Amino acid sequence: MSLLETVSYSDFLRGMPADLVVRLGRIAHARAYEIGEILFSEGTEHPEFHVMVHGHVRLDMFVPRRGRVPILTAGPGDVLAWSALIGNSTMTSTGVALEPVQTVAFHSDELKKLCITEHEIGYHIMRQLASALSRRLLATRLQLLDLFGEHVPVLEPAPFIGRPGDPEC
Repeated sequence: MSLLETVSYSDFLRGMPADLVVRLGRIAHARAYEIGEILFSEGTEHPEFHVMVHGHVRLDMFVPRRGRVPILTAGPGDVLAWSALIGNSTMTSTGVALEPVQTVAFHSDELKKLCITEHEIGYHIMRQLASALSRRLLATRLQLLDLFGEHVPVLEPAPFIGRPGDPEC
């Protein structure tokens, strides 16, 4: 499958008109990570926003007196390194590949520029990002309720969130 097809079939981008996916595909890059490889580290800058295609990534945070603590496991359709897109590119967690991982990555400066100049792309990206972050917040709340447990929540793929009148795929 080509990178453009991968981008267009991503749960995160589902429902975006084909001509906009083509424009988005022009700035997309395939990334692959091996088991145990660190995708990004907490407290460091990471210039890319990722949409997961395959595999699972454990997100860890440093907790004083406890060290690195797993907070979440992300899988296909989830977003990673969203701080690069809406923040200052400083990562709030460390991402570790639990198995071979493939992502579609977007350089944050290029994607921000595209979102500003192509308002329809920007609308779709930000709407889907808000949905993804809402799910992440819920999973984090559940993790806090079970702070001393061993279960790390796994995010389910986001449901398509379209505008009124958009056809569902």
